[in-house]
Amino acid sequence: MKKVYLAYGSNLNLEQMGERCPDAAVIGTTVLHDYQLLFRGGRHTGVATIEMKRGARVPVLLWQITEKCEKALDRYEGHPHLYRKKRLMVNLDGDELVAMAYVMNEGPPLAMPDAYYYSTILDGYYDCGFDEGILKQAVMESMEAAND
Repeated sequence: MKKVYLAYGSNLNLEQMGERCPDAAVIGTTVLHDYQLLFRGGRHTGVATIEMKRGARVPVLLWQITEKCEKALDRYEGHPHLYRKKRLMVNLDGDELVAMAYVMNEGPPLAMPDAYYYSTILDGYYDCGFDEGILKQAVMESMEAAND
């Protein structure tokens, strides 16, 4: 059974997803409203997550994935220990779709992403034609929190 997967972090990167999930197919891009992009993690590096925030928005890429793809993503995302799966409603070209997203479990503090991880996401923003300002804002908020 095929499923819609919502990517907002490193899985925006078309090359990376092609290697990780060769059976996945891009459905399209949209915006997730009332969510913000953040980086959370441990002492070493932050990884992307989304959290509810009224008025915020996150550009996302929708993929159609197979069960095999989902198993590969589960391993990569550290499901269920680091990330949980959340069903979200998104609008794609006027159609409402239910999409599955990986959202970080509660606990990890805001943390800066490392340069490689950030550049992987930035390449994904370029791949999708997204405004990189949202990504840069998420990094700035993480940096400010890390310096407090």
